[in-house]
Parts: sequence; C-alpha cells; structure tokens
Amino acid sequence: MKAVDFFCGGGGMSYGMQKAGIDVLAGIDNDDNCRETYEANIKNAKFIKADVFELEESDLEAKLGLLRNDDHLILIGCSPCQFWSIINTDKSKSEKSKNLLIEFERFVKYFNPGYVVVENVPGVLRKKKESGLESFIEWLKSNDYSVHFKVHNTADYGVPQSRRRFTLIANRVSKVRLEPIKSRKRLNVRDVLGSENGFPQINAGHKDETEFMHTVCNVSDITLKRLKRIKKDGGNRLDFANDPELQLSCFIGKDESFKDTFGRLWWDRPSPTITTKFFSVSNGRFTHPEENRALSLREGAVLQSFPVTYKFKGNSIANTARIIGNAVPPEYAKRIGKAIIKQQDERRIETT
Repeated sequence: MKAVDFFCGGGGMSYGMQKAGIDVLAGIDNDDNCRETYEANIKNAKFIKADVFELEESDLEAKLGLLRNDDHLILIGCSPCQFWSIINTDKSKSEKSKNLLIEFERFVKYFNPGYVVVENVPGVLRKKKESGLESFIEWLKSNDYSVHFKVHNTADYGVPQSRRRFTLIANRVSKVRLEPIKSRKRLNVRDVLGSENGFPQINAGHKDETEFMHTVCNVSDITLKRLKRIKKDGGNRLDFANDPELQLSCFIGKDESFKDTFGRLWWDRPSPTITTKFFSVSNGRFTHPEENRALSLREGAVLQSFPVTYKFKGNSIANTARIIGNAVPPEYAKRIGKAIIKQQDERRIETT
C-alpha cells in the first residue's frame, strides 16, 4: 500500500499512515514553512511544494511514477479547513481554501485510486453542497466506491483530545465500508502530561532549547494574578470574575459566554480541541491543570498524539503551534491506515 498526502502540513497524517504500515510516497503542501518539519520526520517521502490549483495531474503522475487505476494507491486530502470551521473568525483570508476539496477531487478522478481518505472539520458536512462534498460523494458512489463518511471524535481513537472531525474513507476494491479502528479505552490528560510522563514543572515564559520543546509563552503580571485565582483541574475565568482588579471589561455581564477562556484542562478528561492558538491562555481552555501557565509546545503536540521524539522546526512559538494545531492527530491517522491494511489483508486471504 502506498499513499500521497495532499495538504500534508507538518506530517501528522503521513506519520500515522507510515506507522500503520503504508508507504507514503509524498506530501504536497503550498506552505514551505512545513517542509523542514515534514522532511525531518517522514522518512523516504518527498515534500512537494505546490499550489494544488496549479498542479497538473500528469505532472504528479510523472514526478512520482504513479499508475492510474492502482488498487494499492491511497490518495489523502486533508485540506485547510478554516473557511468551513464553526469558529466565528474572519473568513476572508481562507476564502480560496473553500474549493480545495474540489481540486483534490480532480486528482481522484484522474488516478481512480483504490482508496480515498478525506479528513476535515464537521462544517464541510453541514455545508456539503457548498463545500463540494455532496457532488464528490455522489461521484465516488457512481464509480463503484464503497463510501463511509461521518463525524468522529478522535478521543474514541486513542487520541487524548476531544476533537470532532469529518472523515471519509472510500474504497473501490470491496463492498466493505471502512471506518477508523476504535481504541479500547479513552486516554485523558493525566495519561500523557504531568511530571510522571516526563514533563517537569515550569513557569510561564520558560524556554526549552532542546528538541523536546517544553517551551511556554510568558504572561503579563495581571494575567499571572488571574491564573493564580483559577481553581486547579478545570477552573475557568469565573473564578476571578468578582474581583474588579482582575475581571476583564469585555466579560462583564457575560458569565455564560466564552467560559473556556483562561480555563484549565481537567486531568481526568481528554483535552479540548488543540487549535493553532493553544499556546495562549486567553484563546480557550489551554491553561495547565495545575501550573499557572499555558500549555507548552510539546504538551500540545502530545495531546495531538505526536510522539515526544517528533521534531518540530517552526521558527517561533506561534509558527510551531500552527503546525501542531493544524495537524491530523497521528494516532487517528494510524487507525485509518490500519483499517485499510486490515481490509487488504482480508482480501488477500480470500483470493489465495
């Protein structure tokens, strides 16, 4: 089995597929900031910097020596998803990305691979007509693909994080609808973070110059005062809401809104979704369960199920956090890959 990973970013999907036993031929991305991280971790795969709007099917065919109608080829498309996200942000910067699924479909139609994998925000399903998903699924079904598509929570698949993701797995080599392989138990924050898991206590502003990257942003004096007031293990900004010195004016009279802001993680639950802003206490529930600081870069990566040996080559905290937060959790990707491998093994037994 071999795969080409479109919109590969820092390699979360590629790494998981490799761990499942799939040969990843290449990762394609228009963001050259991801190249060094991808190449440092995804061995024997090419990083192809390309704008998918300009990339020709025949050029990719020649570059990678791909065959059309190859039962053993997997095309993966995990396109940037900000435009379809429910998070209320300015969508103008991500306007172009709304058609990336349609461009990916072009390559699927050309190569007609044995397998197709798509991972994205749930919003592409809610807006399936506008996103191009509806017509894509119709094409797959009309061309003899068995198609599974559903919103899954990665916490059910060995990732210590509650992260709802739309996932499509299509195959035309059998009538079986493949699904990611579930985990037997859920992992919580306590299972992967804390000193017993190799994360020594640190203060806000700590810089880790090693590849472990237990680096965390600094906070202002007033923010530190707020953090000290927030209850351990799941507290939130309401713990300082009645203090005139600490309460933020934008939250006065809005105790029921944005309660995760400044919130601490719970030890005995999966973390909330790790976004690209997980390094900031004011951008969600990203405060350490006990320590008065945001999550470190490595903590965010581990909650995304990256191994502690994964090398991140961002040139700043924000850049590295963006690579981590945008990634497909590798453990989830592995469980997609394992489902494909399992089906191939069963098919091989049937034909021998």
